[in-house]
Amino acid sequence: MIYADQRWIGNHGIGRFARHVLAELDYRPVSLTSNPAAPFDSLRLSLALVKLTSRDLFFSPGYNTPLFCSSPFIFAIHDLSHVFCPENTSPAIRLYYATIMKRACRRAARILTVSEFTRTQIADWSGVRAEKVVNVGCGVDAAYQPEGDVYGLPFSYLLCVSNRKKHKNEFRVVEAFAKAALNEKTHLVFTGEPTADLINWAERWGIKSRVDFVGEVPEAQLPSLYRGALALIFPSLYEGFGLPVLEAMACGTPVVTSNVTALPEIAGDAALLVNPTSIDEIAAGIGNITGDDSLRGDLKKKGLARARKFSWQETCGQVRQTLASG
Repeated sequence: MIYADQRWIGNHGIGRFARHVLAELDYRPVSLTSNPAAPFDSLRLSLALVKLTSRDLFFSPGYNTPLFCSSPFIFAIHDLSHVFCPENTSPAIRLYYATIMKRACRRAARILTVSEFTRTQIADWSGVRAEKVVNVGCGVDAAYQPEGDVYGLPFSYLLCVSNRKKHKNEFRVVEAFAKAALNEKTHLVFTGEPTADLINWAERWGIKSRVDFVGEVPEAQLPSLYRGALALIFPSLYEGFGLPVLEAMACGTPVVTSNVTALPEIAGDAALLVNPTSIDEIAAGIGNITGDDSLRGDLKKKGLARARKFSWQETCGQVRQTLASG
């Protein structure tokens, strides 16, 4: 019997992966309702799985694992941002990854991940053989398509799907938007809530009135937000996959993204790739993608074709195959 941790299901990246993958599995949920990313969850999870036997299998679509378990287990690491992004870590997190996570990598039957970049990084960091880490990829929902409603903003805009984490590179995005010197009717729109630092940064560059925050957007409305954008600006410093790139492409929205980590692998030749540490390159990408209709049309065509290469059906099939092989 497969026991799986359904607590990861949600509207974030891991949550979408969990929702799609678990919907295709015949499994028993764990008897917990707590946050799977909480401190000491490994102990709680171990106690919840205490009756499992060697004939069972535990699967987590996220990065939590039991400290002890009588059954084999498989879990997913979507990225190692807590290891490689200093702003996303703390002494406690570093200790958790250096001890519990590395031990889990050695003990797990398999480790799932979502890109070749992350697969290689996990193997190098943990010391496990590369064949033990399986890239199952990610997909894009059918709702992300060019046809449909457009989000009701009263101005043209560039979109940054983000969350105020430093590796999302938002301060450089704001500065690059200012330096691109676009038509004053064009705005820069962020998902999520504003912070005082980011608003002050926009004010410093004289564009505070053109930088908007739309708060937490329900997933059902995300496709319309992508469709209404001139382009997605996503020059993140670190991504294990980069789902917004794929979602924007599926909606026919051109993309400017980074030439580092997993993003070139996901974008292929269907986006403008820039050095995320170069404000001038980001600004040039913004200028090019908004000022060249021929380029926008080409990227839209390539983006739609690129997005079709990623499907949740394929991801779910690979997960089922890996779990079956134990």
